[in-house]
Formats: sequence, C-alpha cells, structure tokens
Amino acid sequence: MIDAYEDPGTPDTRGGWRYLWWLVRCQRGRSVAGALLGSVWMVLLAAQPYLMARAVDEGLLPGRLGVLAGWAGLMFVLGALNAWLSILRHRTMTRVRMDANFRTVKVVVGHVVRLGAALPRRAGAGEVVTIGVGDVQTLAGALTVVGPGVGALVVYGVVAVLLLTVSAPLAAVVLLGLPVVALLTGPLTLRLQRAESEYRERQGVLAARIGDLAGGLRVLNGLGGKGLFADAFRNDSQRLRAQGYRVGAVASWVQALGVGLPTLFLAVVTWLAARLTAQGAITVGELVSVYGYVAVLVGPVEFFVRMAYDLNRGVVAARRVVRLLRLEPEPDTGTRPAPAGPAELYDPASGVRVVPGRLTALAAGRPAEAAAVVDRLGRYGPTDATWGGVRLDAVPLADVRRRVLVADNEADLFAGPLREVVAGARPAGAAALRRALHAAAAEDVVRGLPDGLDSAVSGQGRSLSGGQRQRVRLARALLADPEVLLAVEPTSALDAHTEATVADRLRTEREGRTTLVTTTSPLVLDRADTVVFLSDGKVAAAGPHRRLLAQEPGYRALVARDGGDSGTAAPAPPRGAAR
Repeated sequence: MIDAYEDPGTPDTRGGWRYLWWLVRCQRGRSVAGALLGSVWMVLLAAQPYLMARAVDEGLLPGRLGVLAGWAGLMFVLGALNAWLSILRHRTMTRVRMDANFRTVKVVVGHVVRLGAALPRRAGAGEVVTIGVGDVQTLAGALTVVGPGVGALVVYGVVAVLLLTVSAPLAAVVLLGLPVVALLTGPLTLRLQRAESEYRERQGVLAARIGDLAGGLRVLNGLGGKGLFADAFRNDSQRLRAQGYRVGAVASWVQALGVGLPTLFLAVVTWLAARLTAQGAITVGELVSVYGYVAVLVGPVEFFVRMAYDLNRGVVAARRVVRLLRLEPEPDTGTRPAPAGPAELYDPASGVRVVPGRLTALAAGRPAEAAAVVDRLGRYGPTDATWGGVRLDAVPLADVRRRVLVADNEADLFAGPLREVVAGARPAGAAALRRALHAAAAEDVVRGLPDGLDSAVSGQGRSLSGGQRQRVRLARALLADPEVLLAVEPTSALDAHTEATVADRLRTEREGRTTLVTTTSPLVLDRADTVVFLSDGKVAAAGPHRRLLAQEPGYRALVARDGGDSGTAAPAPPRGAAR
C-alpha cells in the first residue's frame, strides 16, 4: 500500500476509465494477486458440486462407504483451503481499494497545493469537498472488479465447461444467459451513470453554497438577508433531494434486477436439469452437481450486474477527479533572478512603495483596495509590481513564495495540536515558538487551553474566538520569519489593549526587516515607520502617522472613524484636490 511520503505517481487524466486503469497499474502485483486469489477461490467453490456428484454416484448410490468418506474428506480439505484463500482474497482487495483511495487523496491534495491561489478561481470549495468525501471512496470501491470481477468471469467459464460434460443444452443456456442479463441491465446502468453525474454536480454546488453561507452568516444576518438565503438554500436542497430520489429509483431497479434476473436465469437451468434427470439423460449425482453449480453461479451472475453498477459510479467519480486534476496553475514564466538582498517592492497601479527594512502601514477607506495592493505585491494574481526594479512576474514563483509571505487575516487553520497549527510544515524549536507567540500576544491563548500547545484545535480554529484565531495566524506568519511580510488586517478583531501590545511587539520582532501591514487602526499606524494613505486605490499621501493626521483631512477622517470619533469624520477628498 502507498506510503504516506511516497510519490503517488503521475495520474492518467485522459478520462475516467483511464484514471481507473492507472490506479490498477500502480499496483500491478497486488491487482494480479487479487485476480488470481479471486479466481481460485471461485473455481474451488465450483469444484465442490463436482466432488459431491462423484461422492453420490461412486459412493452413496453403490453403497461404498469408504469411497463416500474419501470424497467427503476431500470436500472438507478443499473447503478449509478455500476459506483460507477467501481471507487472503479479502485482505488483498482491501489493500487494493485502500491504495486507490490514499493514492487519489495524495494526488488531489498535491494538485490542490500546486494550484495554490488559483484554486478558488478555478474550482469551488464544494467541488473539492465532494471529491474528498464521496468520490474518492466511490472510485476506490470500483476496483473490486480486478479481484472478484476476474474471478467471476473465470468461474463462469469453468462452470460452463463442467456443465458441458453433463449436458450440452445446459451449457448453452448458461453461456447465452449472461448476454441476455447484460442486455436487460445495460440501459439502466447507463441511465444511472447520467443521473448520478448530474446529482454529483448539484451536490458540489450545494456544498459550496453551504460554505459561503457559513462564512458570511453574520453579514447576512446584519443585512437582514438570512431568511432570503435560507429560502433559496431550502429550494436548492429540495431539488437536490428530488434528484437523489431519481438516482435512488434507477439504482434500486439495477439492484433488483441484479438479484432477480440471476435467480430467474438459474431457475431455468435447474428446471432443465430436473427434466433431463427425469428423462434419464443425466444421473442423480449429475443433477446434484447441477444444483451446486447453480448455487455457485448465483454469486458471479449477480456480481456482473453489480460490477456494471459499481463501475459506472466509479467512472462518474473518476471523471470528477480528472476534471480537477486537469486544472492548471497560473503560468510561471519567470526566468530572471530575484534580488540578491532586501529590495523595494513597488506597485505601479497604486503607487505604493514598500521600503526594505521598514514597517509600512497601508491605510485605505475601502479594505478591498488595500487587499488588492497586497495581492499584486505578493503575486497572487496579474501584477505589474516590481521587486528591486525587476518585474515580480519575471521572477520564478518559487523564489517569490520563499521570500515574500502574504498573511491573510482569514487564512485557513487546519485541525491539529496548536503546536502544529502554528508551526505548519516547518519544524520549530520551543524557543522560536515561544518568541512568535509572544510577538503575537498569544500566550494567553496557550494558557487558556487545557493541554497548552498540545491542545487540539478544530478545523479553521472554530474552537477559538475570533481574536484568538487572528493572533494564532499572526504567530504562524512571524514564526515563518520571511524576508518580506505582507499582513492583511492582522489586528482587526482585537481589543484596544491587545492591539497596542501586538503593534509594539510586531515592530520589535520585525526590526530591520521589510513589513507591510494593512490597517486603519491608529494604534498600529502610530507605530509604523511610514503610513501610505490610499484614496480610490491610489496613493494620496505618505509619511508618519502624526504628520498625516495634521495635514490630510481625508486620512484624519478615516482614522477618527476607526477610533470611534465619528464627529470629526469628513469625506476623503479626491486625488489631486487642494488641501
């Protein structure tokens, strides 16, 4: 089975069937072992009726008890051996399915990481969640065909040959019966595939909408739109439920036919065998063997129908995985070397300059404008920004990510011990961890948890308050110790006392390194070396906080509003207006 740190390989993304075949080829030895074990297991099941016929004809009817005991003993040994083979077969096929599951998870997670910031623009969160929760297990289950599926085909042929030694008409009925079953169930499985594809699509859309609603619930509640969106979501979920019922209706017919048709088909075989026995065409022992063969064939014939059902569902799931894997990350054509040392970041679209080695604060009346500047300076989208005079998109993206860190105040927090949540993928010593937590004023977060740094934190930090989550995110960014830190609203959820503490410690921690903070808090602005004031997405003024307060009415209005003094607020003048 694939190791947690093993390379999963390069998937075949030319289609759902090819992806499933790639999963089989990745574990050739295990797949062949599963096919062999499944075939031998089923063939030995079919051997039992043959041995029973010999025991009846050669031992029971002539009254030769020794011969009967010999055949019975052979049946016992064969049954014990087959039970052991069944255990091996089950274990092997479980490993086949688990390997396919884990390999697909590794491939999907690795590709999501490579997509990086492009993922939200290419695929919804619901799509990724649906793939990870349902589709991976569905396509892994479809690989059962390489074990019992192959075994069912083999035993079907073996039983046909054995029946041929008993009666040619019986063998003909068996050989012709399977195509009839396939013709009757084939259209339903294709219809199921189409219905399930549509259902999976709607399920992904609805899952994405759940995430959006959960993330914006407070805003919706404040705007009075919660009821409106709740009604829309209720209608969407009812349509999805109706689609699920349609899928279930088709699936129930497929499963019913999977049990009913083999039973009817094999009942015909049994009736023909009884008629042949009554006519003296076959012996009583052969009749007993035919009954046994019929019982053995119930499983394979039923499995053929189920196999078509599972394969169709697996292909639907594999196509969704392939569609995600076909998404390409943003093109990285950078070939120019990054600056050898600290260098100025400049955004021509806004005029913002981030001087190396200094703490710069970016204040804007509309937070989206400041965030757009950070996205361009961090190369999280199309950008004309330069770094030391070199266009940022001309530098290899890996070099940019290694030296420039964008710390979003809503960045994801993964579930796990707090120590790992803060450290991320980088091993961190106790001293460095304590220093980062101190700089983010997050020591009380550690003290408030039952096991300190070893306490479990739920996904997205839902077990923490908003202010605690923000300080944990800041501590994680500071522990990474990047050459350039671009922090978006790192203190917006903190009270005034904690915010002042964080501002002082952030300045001390980042002394001599390039730091940009977007904020409108006077407590943070007053600690910055330079404040850049944006108006309509352009630099309106730049300088120390206190000088801007005295000279820029628009800046003064913005800061006063943030500080709670709405009485002094005034509209920001347009860029170029007289001051």
